[in-house]
Amino acid sequence: MKPREFHDGAEDGLEALEPLNPETITNFSDLLGAMRKTAFGGRRVGEAYDVLCAMIEDPDCTVVMTLSGAMTIAKMGRIIATMIEHGMVNAIVSTGALIAHGLSESVGKTHYRYDPDVSDEELFQKGYNRVYDTLEMEANLNYVEHVVAQTLKRIDTSQPMSSELLTREVGKTLVDEFDGIGILKSAYQKKVPVYIPAFTDSEMGLDVATWAMRQNLDRARSESKGGDLGVLRALHKHRPLFNPYLDLNSYTEKLLSAKRLGIFTIGGGVPRNWAQQVAPYVEIGNLRLGLDVKPPRFQYCVRICPEPDYWGGLSGCTYKEGISWGKFIPADEGGRFAEVLSDATVVWPLLMMGLLERFGKNTKRKSS
Repeated sequence: MKPREFHDGAEDGLEALEPLNPETITNFSDLLGAMRKTAFGGRRVGEAYDVLCAMIEDPDCTVVMTLSGAMTIAKMGRIIATMIEHGMVNAIVSTGALIAHGLSESVGKTHYRYDPDVSDEELFQKGYNRVYDTLEMEANLNYVEHVVAQTLKRIDTSQPMSSELLTREVGKTLVDEFDGIGILKSAYQKKVPVYIPAFTDSEMGLDVATWAMRQNLDRARSESKGGDLGVLRALHKHRPLFNPYLDLNSYTEKLLSAKRLGIFTIGGGVPRNWAQQVAPYVEIGNLRLGLDVKPPRFQYCVRICPEPDYWGGLSGCTYKEGISWGKFIPADEGGRFAEVLSDATVVWPLLMMGLLERFGKNTKRKSS
């Protein structure tokens, strides 16, 4: 047997770790920098901060933020709005539920803490919708429908709509008629597009559907002879003009025009995968249409998601796995990745405070 060689880590070019000394740390940025030189989850958080700073500092990087989970009910909406306002993100891909619950907050409505001594049956009777440990009042969502309806009255609904168009126009309604701070309001002001790929899986999607039916209610009642169920079935024939391919191609154009790409992902789900599929979309076009377009791949990538990859679901898939699909630039070609297996409500505020300390209100990035 060959005798062991006792190497010195420095001689082999290994990075030395350092004790986290609380007496030398004076702010969040210092703390996150120090955490990068520790181990386990702390190192992952520090690495996430390092990559986030790199993508925000790169003036040629278009940053996409993908959002899933009940982040606005969890009171993270102001963080999202702040990132938009400071030019830290250039496009948002989100679940519809997250945007809808953020809307209720934007128009001055309140979420409440859930009392576990109250049964879910009682919550239903009182009009409280429970999301884990927090309550969204049904009355809040009814008011959100009022805001969506105001918007639909103003725009030309005879032309095909997309989630990008609707979120932008709702943002304009918020700017014109409401004083509060909100995601769509900030996005409208900074010209940051907001895409909701699973649009019908949301309160906003249902609002648009019922608005379209309301426009034809009298006609459906006169035509139907089967009571309210017959009226409803007649109304289902009157669908809003909504074309999701407008979103897909608009988003693809945005990424094709970028010099470099970064992605900051909270959770997983449809937003995360939809935002990453542009490279395969372009490659499929090259293969099947005889084109030769360079697929846009992400170079800077940060994900905060508690789901590990060994469950086999896409929400937990690693960036390394995504490289096999051609979605990311490999590390040996300049790709930078950071993945934090944690609840975003714990990690995200720490990262946000570090970013604000580092960049303040003078972020050099441009919203687009």
